[in-house]
Amino acid sequence: MTITLRPDDAVFQGRERLVVLAPHPDDESLGCGGLLARAFEGAGAHVVCLTDGGASHPGSHGWPRARLAALRRSEMDRAIACLGGSRDALTWLGMEDGGLCRANPQEMAARLEALIEDVGARHIFAPAPEDHHEDHRATARFASALRSRRPDWRFYAYPVWWRWDDPDFARKIARQRPVFLPPGRHLPRKQAAIRAHRSQMGLVVADDPSGFVLPAGFTERFAQEDEIFWKMA
Repeated sequence: MTITLRPDDAVFQGRERLVVLAPHPDDESLGCGGLLARAFEGAGAHVVCLTDGGASHPGSHGWPRARLAALRRSEMDRAIACLGGSRDALTWLGMEDGGLCRANPQEMAARLEALIEDVGARHIFAPAPEDHHEDHRATARFASALRSRRPDWRFYAYPVWWRWDDPDFARKIARQRPVFLPPGRHLPRKQAAIRAHRSQMGLVVADDPSGFVLPAGFTERFAQEDEIFWKMA
């Protein structure tokens, strides 16, 4: 049976507790910032960040991996606070950035199931499997394995990299019957949360010119446009 999602469904209006699976610190704000702000204001939300984000500047001497990972966690704490969440609204798994493909999906599903049961949510948001980043695809596989374990929960996809780098994105997602959720009055919170991830915008690490920096225009798109979700098949 196909379930049609509507932007006025309870989960999109903050009336259902939800969990967002974020492969890296910043995915939660980019893809789900408005959704999370509504949930924090209402029924509640929890973010699970799978990796430590420490691999973005491997050539930096001033910011070795452990120090950078600690910074990225502090940035994520600030982002969650900007969205209206408390420190206990985040679970930081601290797995290797760029290494999720080596994790066993069934083992990860069992780990996530226990965590989400403790949170008391039944609405799970995970990156789109079409996202062009292996950590995002791995997180989508974990969600798929979890869905097999818990068919009583509802699972939704949100795009990040697929939305950015596929010129045919709009046509391709039409078949998913997506929900377009405007940030509305929560836009300032979402924008502040995105800005909290300063290390990914080239504003912190200065000694690694080959390190990762979000593309020009990337944050502006996610900070201004509607968020997009669909039910996972």
